[in-house]
Amino acid sequence: MSVPLLKIGVVLSTMAMITNWMSQTLPSLVGLNTTKLTAANAGTSDRSIGVLPTNPEESWQVYSSAQDSEGRCICTVVAPQQTMCSRDARTKQLRQLLEKVQNMSQSIEVLDRRTQRDLQYVERMENQMKGLESKFKQVEETHRQHQARQFKAIKAKMEELRPLIPVLEEYKADAKLVLQFKEEVQNLTSVLNELQEEIGAYDYEELQSRVSNLEERLRACMQKLACGKLTGISEPVTVKTSGSRFGSWMTDPLAPEGDNRVWYMDGYHNNRFVREYKSMEDFMNSDNFTSHRLPHPWSGTGQVVYNGSIYFNKFQSHIIIRFDLKSETILKTRSLDSAGFTNVYHYAWGGQSDIDLMVDENGLWVVYATNQNAGNIVISKLDPNTLQILKTWSTGYPKRSAGEAFMICGTLYVTNGYSGGTKVHYAYQTNTSNYEYIDIPFHNVYSHISMLDYNPKDRALYAWNNGHQVLYNVTLFHVIRSDEL
Repeated sequence: MSVPLLKIGVVLSTMAMITNWMSQTLPSLVGLNTTKLTAANAGTSDRSIGVLPTNPEESWQVYSSAQDSEGRCICTVVAPQQTMCSRDARTKQLRQLLEKVQNMSQSIEVLDRRTQRDLQYVERMENQMKGLESKFKQVEETHRQHQARQFKAIKAKMEELRPLIPVLEEYKADAKLVLQFKEEVQNLTSVLNELQEEIGAYDYEELQSRVSNLEERLRACMQKLACGKLTGISEPVTVKTSGSRFGSWMTDPLAPEGDNRVWYMDGYHNNRFVREYKSMEDFMNSDNFTSHRLPHPWSGTGQVVYNGSIYFNKFQSHIIIRFDLKSETILKTRSLDSAGFTNVYHYAWGGQSDIDLMVDENGLWVVYATNQNAGNIVISKLDPNTLQILKTWSTGYPKRSAGEAFMICGTLYVTNGYSGGTKVHYAYQTNTSNYEYIDIPFHNVYSHISMLDYNPKDRALYAWNNGHQVLYNVTLFHVIRSDEL
């Protein structure tokens, strides 16, 4: 930017010098520098001055000059005769001077054009600099906002991790307990090795008692490890896209080794056909299935398959049916007399989801709502063979406000909705009859969940999400205390 500005200064300075030179030189070239001033009428208010040329016929003639009351000069000038100009040497000089002036004028025009061009360049550069300055300000502001968002995200993550600190402290004690088990096993192994060499040197009954005691404690430890508190849900894995907007699908958590059948029930009412797929691979890649016809249509999407039987809510009733899938016969029915049905106390999405059956590590459960509990969720533990209610817990959470619910290790987890942004935000522990509000993110990938159930064998959540069959892995924290073993 400094070079164009320097050019402008040089041009302006040159023009000022030429103007000053012309003002001093032109009068002498036309004969005005040899004039003679005489005063006349000295006694009057205005003065008249006569200017006499050296040669009146060959030069400009100023006959009179007067000054008015305001100080302005008034004069009479007569140009020389044209016939004399052609022979005048001064005229020739004047022409040469005029040519020079014209040349200089052309040069000034060239400089002016260049100056205008440089000025336009300067203006463009100025606009570009302003644009760059604006962009730099935007980048700086965006960087600050990005840093603020990152700081906020890190802070939120730290708030999520803070409650895990006491749990990790518990894990230190659990690690010591496992080491203790390991030492005891090593000691017993050493004793058995010695017994192989020296039969009869040790009390077999005492040894057997120690082995049995250790076995029971290890079994109890494994059972404790199977349960825990829900702390996280993974990103969804879409297994298949099929069926209507509503439905349910599941596997049997008590199926024997090698039995990987998948059960599929499309719709939430007035349907009685259950599809059986031989494996998860068949379910994902083919439509080869066996169809089972139920004796009654079902209501809602709260069905479960447990130990070879399917448990479902009979259409437009509060009756629960246990149906054996192998013999295709009804094994047991039970009426939940106080439970609402047919969209009286449904989940938030509707769909006659009043009665929801579910399983976890502790067995078979049913979730519903009653007038006696003001439409709030009721949890009942069921005997899987007789469907008899073993124990009931009444919560204060409105069932119509729940998106979906599932049981893990005797704790009922409830989502805050079924569409859009969803999270698990309520938990009721049946072992203590206490509840808490939690905040576990849950990616509702297809924006409409009509079924959500936990499988304790797979440690996974099965979901029917807007015509997609989806799986979620869960993260559980296990706390083992030595006084519980």
